[in-house]
Amino acid sequence: MSIPHLIMSASTVVQLVMLLLTVGSIASWIVIFQRTFVMRRAKKTHLAFEERFWSGVDLNELYRETPSEQETNGAEHVFRAGFREFNRLLPKTRSPQAILDGVQRSMRVAWSREEERLNLHLVFLATVASASPYIGLFGTVWGIMGSFQSLSMTDQATLSTVAPWIAEALIATAMGLFAAIPAVIFYNRLSSEAGKLLGKYEGFAEEFHSILHRNLQGRGESDAG
Repeated sequence: MSIPHLIMSASTVVQLVMLLLTVGSIASWIVIFQRTFVMRRAKKTHLAFEERFWSGVDLNELYRETPSEQETNGAEHVFRAGFREFNRLLPKTRSPQAILDGVQRSMRVAWSREEERLNLHLVFLATVASASPYIGLFGTVWGIMGSFQSLSMTDQATLSTVAPWIAEALIATAMGLFAAIPAVIFYNRLSSEAGKLLGKYEGFAEEFHSILHRNLQGRGESDAG
């Protein structure tokens, strides 16, 4: 009745189900650790950049200090995309609204890329969380069907003969739950953290947009004077 013995003596279909669940569980834990590291680093980077941004540093200097867009992420990426568009449009048009619209579009594209980056592989976790119990249940049903077929060939069925078959089949359900429960917990947690970070990026974009709007208004008043 040991678990390794029950797994080895299970039917081929049940063993394949167990193998699939084991692979799904291992892959989901890899995603969990990788995404947790990404979220932690994103939080740290965002706090450092916001502290630098609100320290009163000149925006042109901050823009020169930021790495290229391939190396930036989070609010830093949104800032770089928006300020680059601002500098590109400023010499070409006298319309503040056209400049601000272009800046807003660039920041929205950068925000969308950050959303894609933060939510990467979370769909896989959701798939493991939702599908694993049903895959395990399929293995259990298949195992019980096999046990009943075998029992029908015996003259007398006792608890000692039925128990190993039932235990063998139920292992598949247990493995399905073992794969699904961590995936559900961390999917909800990581999705919540990603949503909070994306909200902060969106808030930063609105504040930066307001700063550029005031900057353009000040230039317009200076030119008029």
